[in-house]
Amino acid sequence: MDAVSEDLELLPATRRALRHRIAVAQSEGRAPSVVAAVARGGEVVWEGSRTSVEGHGPDGNVQYRIGSISKTFTAVLVMRLRDEGLLQLEDPLEKYLPGTAAGEVTVAQLLAHTSGLAAETPGEWWERTPGALRPGLADVLGEEPFRFQPGRRHHYSNPGYTLLGSLVEAVRGKPWEEVLRAEVLEPLALDRTTAQPQAPHAGGWAVHPWADVMMPEPLEDLGLMAAAGQLWSTTRDLARFAVFLARGDERVLSAETVREMRTPASPPEPGFAELGYGLGVQLTDGGGRRLAGHSGSLPGFVAGLWLSEADDVAAVVLANCTSGLPAATVAADLVAIVADAEPRFPQPWRPFREADPVALELCGPWYWGTSAQVLRLKADGLLELAPVGVTGRSARFRAEPDGSWTGLSGYYAGETLRAVRREDGSVSHLDLGSFVFTREPYDAQAPVPGGIDPQGWRGIG
Repeated sequence: MDAVSEDLELLPATRRALRHRIAVAQSEGRAPSVVAAVARGGEVVWEGSRTSVEGHGPDGNVQYRIGSISKTFTAVLVMRLRDEGLLQLEDPLEKYLPGTAAGEVTVAQLLAHTSGLAAETPGEWWERTPGALRPGLADVLGEEPFRFQPGRRHHYSNPGYTLLGSLVEAVRGKPWEEVLRAEVLEPLALDRTTAQPQAPHAGGWAVHPWADVMMPEPLEDLGLMAAAGQLWSTTRDLARFAVFLARGDERVLSAETVREMRTPASPPEPGFAELGYGLGVQLTDGGGRRLAGHSGSLPGFVAGLWLSEADDVAAVVLANCTSGLPAATVAADLVAIVADAEPRFPQPWRPFREADPVALELCGPWYWGTSAQVLRLKADGLLELAPVGVTGRSARFRAEPDGSWTGLSGYYAGETLRAVRREDGSVSHLDLGSFVFTREPYDAQAPVPGGIDPQGWRGIG
């Protein structure tokens, strides 16, 4: 287990609650084994396991198959290509991978599962049969690859991520596995994450639904489908990967790009992705918390990885059973146990070293019609707009060289905030995407659209 600083070390009661949760999961889920890890503050702070075998149980170095968490790794490779300028997310697949039956879909649609492609491949159950049965992309897509018009709805697609893996290979000129190793696994020191199992690793088991007996699941190489679900990993590696997804790492992807991956890119699908889907990242609500990560399964294995950016906590759960143990749910529970029992300490408040006098001039109360708003200058140099006393449209703004501000979040993301000045240089009002914000409600000295009643404010009588 990684060295843990005193400030990050979990309290005994929290550690017991974590142990208890995975013990219940292993028992009720009837899993041969389950192994889990929690990261906080960028470090692995807890590891635990339960097993049906007498003696030493698995630890954070034992590999399990992680199924569709592999998709998030593939998405990282695609985002690297975008950041290097080798492709655009709006580009059609045909531009880089010609000749498929899905050339019209965009890279972004494939990442966000809005391509309209089928959920599975034609023919036999691909997760339980050799990849050699699907030697080409035509075998993966079939004669009728689409179920919906591209861009219309979220529809999870394993073949879609096969196309993304092939896209990576076409642009890099190297096998997907080789690119992944060089560009993600080695820089992040994820040396126990591999395409093929490496000892020590768990065996995959099918547990009978109505009897306490089990049998081994076949271990298949998925071939072209590898980018959708091939990888093996450990809780220790995946906890570090979760930290990367929260913070970024300039050797792989910037903090800004991983934040983009965690931003909803497709609408929620009822009963599936509660908060929608990002770019290779599932988004869900875990007990009132916004969680980002991914679930995974292949015959013999289930997996779950979630992170809460607000709490700076991530959890990973891996088990070697085909079904029964809800690994993603348990991982969300582990996040909640730590975050509820030991809330994150806020960063110390620190003042600006040198506040921008122009931005200071904009701070304070403003009114959009009769709606009271307040504009604050934060220590990170951003302006923050929020309603007073009620819920409503909040947003943060980044300064631009021309003196304007660009919205970074919420309703005003991408919109421009400008201070409109009088001839003497004083601020008349703010213009935010055509909305006029004034220093007084419907300020008669500002050009309020529609004008101001000449009789002004008055009572009923």
